[in-house]
Amino acid sequence: MTGSLEDLEIGLLLEALYQRYHYDFRPYARASIKRRLVQARSQLGFASFSAMQESLLHDEQTLPRLLNYLTVQVSEMFRDPAYYKALRERVIPHLRTYPSLKVWVAGCSNGEELYSLSILFREEGLGARTIFYATDINPDALRAAQAGIYPLDQMQKYTANHQKSGARSSLSDYYTADYGHAVFDKTLRSQVVFSDHSLVTDAVFAEMHLISCRNVLIYFDRELQDRAIGLFRDSLARKGFLGLGSKESLRFSRHAAAFANFNTPEKIYQKVEG
Repeated sequence: MTGSLEDLEIGLLLEALYQRYHYDFRPYARASIKRRLVQARSQLGFASFSAMQESLLHDEQTLPRLLNYLTVQVSEMFRDPAYYKALRERVIPHLRTYPSLKVWVAGCSNGEELYSLSILFREEGLGARTIFYATDINPDALRAAQAGIYPLDQMQKYTANHQKSGARSSLSDYYTADYGHAVFDKTLRSQVVFSDHSLVTDAVFAEMHLISCRNVLIYFDRELQDRAIGLFRDSLARKGFLGLGSKESLRFSRHAAAFANFNTPEKIYQKVEG
């Protein structure tokens, strides 16, 4: 099949996904989406993208299977420990001045970043006054985040990340081992609101003091990146903070003037007044 015909099939498939289920992947970076769709086509046993589209339109069981390929679920707790250390040492002192806090983990995936932040805020004495909002477009990912159960063999890496972030306790204080899995303390999510929310189509979520959206924007095209950053701008409280992934930046966004560089190496920005 020629590349142009295959690209046409992908365009029609994404349009069908949007028209049928209102999941809009059309503005995502096309090269990234194509790689994931090629993998899905092979592993789900479809002969072509047209066959995948046919199944998507007529078999509702195809949707969750496809979403697991289109939404990236690769993460780890305290990923990029220097980011969390910067939050702990630079951002937390500002957040301490508020009587109550709202933190939005946008694109929370399976919850590793959420639990990392919940642990960090508890260690810094801010857990009781913080409400976390964890959002994703993938229902399976949200269910995994709500469960808070991860492979036990990952705990050595997660523990090392935690210590490098400036930990004030042991990560093992927050989970119990159970048949090859680490089950995280349910109190870590006692003040978490889990919600289906799309950065592509949905509106401002709430007034936040910190938004952490790491390694999500890299999968968007420029127009969608600008939409998401505008959404973050409008969702942040005055002088609120935005944390992005190590390969992401506001540099070329049309909303860049709304933010000041707060910690450049770790991609932490602060909303400017006005």
